[in-house]
Amino acid sequence: MNAGQIIRKLLRRNVSLPQIIGFAIANAVGLTIVMAAVQFYRDVQPVFADSESFISKDYLIITRQVSGAGAMLGEKGEFDDAAIAEIEAQPWCRKVGRFTSSRFAVNAAVGVGGGHGMSSQFFFESIPDEFMDTGADQWQFDPAHPEVPVIIPRDYLSLYNFGFATTQGMPQISESQAGKMPLTFTLSGNGRQMTLSGKLVGFSSRLNTVMVPQAFMQWANEQFAGGEKALPMRLIIEVNRPGDIAIEQFMNDHAYQVAGDKLASSKANRFLTVIIGIVIGIGVIISLLAFFVMMLSIYLLLQKNTRRLQDLLLLGYSPSAVAKPYVAMVLLVGVAVLVVATLLMLLLRSLWLPMLEGFGVTPAPVWTAILVGIVIMALITIGNIAAIKRKIAPLWHQN
Repeated sequence: MNAGQIIRKLLRRNVSLPQIIGFAIANAVGLTIVMAAVQFYRDVQPVFADSESFISKDYLIITRQVSGAGAMLGEKGEFDDAAIAEIEAQPWCRKVGRFTSSRFAVNAAVGVGGGHGMSSQFFFESIPDEFMDTGADQWQFDPAHPEVPVIIPRDYLSLYNFGFATTQGMPQISESQAGKMPLTFTLSGNGRQMTLSGKLVGFSSRLNTVMVPQAFMQWANEQFAGGEKALPMRLIIEVNRPGDIAIEQFMNDHAYQVAGDKLASSKANRFLTVIIGIVIGIGVIISLLAFFVMMLSIYLLLQKNTRRLQDLLLLGYSPSAVAKPYVAMVLLVGVAVLVVATLLMLLLRSLWLPMLEGFGVTPAPVWTAILVGIVIMALITIGNIAAIKRKIAPLWHQN
């Protein structure tokens, strides 16, 4: 009979099954909580994520609030250098960009198809290119070969399709079709006039303005507005702590308005992150307690069998051979806990998936949550194996 068979008999005789089951249950509960929290966060993140693909996600667009009396007195709500410097000095501010407005007349003409066409007075705005997330090949302007790339609000297309087109007998168009339509801009001012072709590169749900590259705006203002400078009416702010309550407090104190629902969405996302963090922390604590329960059980088991283990070592069996059955037990329990926790996580996930599908959200893959479970279980198992070897090593040295 070899050492493994002898120790397995000792294990069957002396192992405390309730302790092992208690460890497995506690660890499965803790691991399930952690894995389910990670997967839930990944699944619901698209609900709070910014769908805008043209600018960085951690941003705010602000304007000054203009009162009724201020509007009558000609108040413009501009941001001077001192106000911008104050914003840049805030701990939650990463960087500030200024909106640059066109200071010349713009007439836009578009051909809809079938001989139809329409034109309208237009306007342009730009922000520094570092805030834009468009491809470099799409978002550039060369005065030698002038073509103006633009991004327009998605609401403009809706107004055309469901307002103008239906009443004028014109065809409705999709976003992909709109990008292929011929577009021309006539710029005039400073005693000059020029007609340029345009290229629609996308639609924005967040920016309620017509965006052009910063290089074009600087060139056009120099050509058609004499290059005169003007203070910005709007700012774009990249923040490093979205949802921070200090941001809302600062905006209220300075009577700044945040465009859209970005601030509320950031606060909800931050709240979700905090709650998920708390849940994950609880799961980790439970898993750690289970680890200590298992380690204590192993120590007690080895203590009961100290004399027999010493005899085996005296007979010439190596410490690794003596420890092998204990290690095998720990590995078997660890694998069983991981499988059970994964199945429980998938069961819990099936409860919230129907709700997310109602929001039109595509669930995230489960591999990240499973990987987190594997890492946690691997660390716990390695810790238990190290405890076994650390307990058996002194017996070897005593012999």
